[in-house]
Amino acid sequence: MAKIGVIVGSIREGRVSEKLAKWVFAEVSKVAESELVDLKDYPMPLFNEPISPRYNPNRQPAPEVKKWLDKMASFDGFVIVTPEYNRSIPGALKNAIDSLGNEVADKPAAIVAHGSSGGAQAVANLRMVLPGVGLVSLPNALFFTNAVGEAINDEGMLKAELQDSPYGPQAQLSGLAATVVKYADALKSVRS
Repeated sequence: MAKIGVIVGSIREGRVSEKLAKWVFAEVSKVAESELVDLKDYPMPLFNEPISPRYNPNRQPAPEVKKWLDKMASFDGFVIVTPEYNRSIPGALKNAIDSLGNEVADKPAAIVAHGSSGGAQAVANLRMVLPGVGLVSLPNALFFTNAVGEAINDEGMLKAELQDSPYGPQAQLSGLAATVVKYADALKSVRS
């Protein structure tokens, strides 16, 4: 069974991304072994290594970075949950991605974003960044256009009226979760 990491891409106080990530995690857990990975639990220094981690065979990452790298290496695929900040992704998420070496090479990444336009610019930004560390960005993303704080409770449950629509967020997430697992399984042969 594929192991999928659901990454909370914001570390801000009062963030709603955590609620969205809990909802995503609950759905992904139906089709895969999964784990919620909160960037707050992986505080890292700003990336400042002299050589790109993907091309540095003698890399000696700081212990807090090594903890992040080991966690990412343990997964077969990812769902990255991100808000849109200033038409892009949060700095903490970019820093975490920049710190990666080959731990995520040839693994799929699905994107779930939120913001004033459903996080569309954050999705576009991630699609440019992810291949740089070897991640395979799935063609579909979930653009969460509802106000997260009103649509999802603190436990990560989507409001009932949003669950039943055949084209609503629950149906979209179900399809996205199944797709990331299919890609994770298919890409295992590429990584071996």
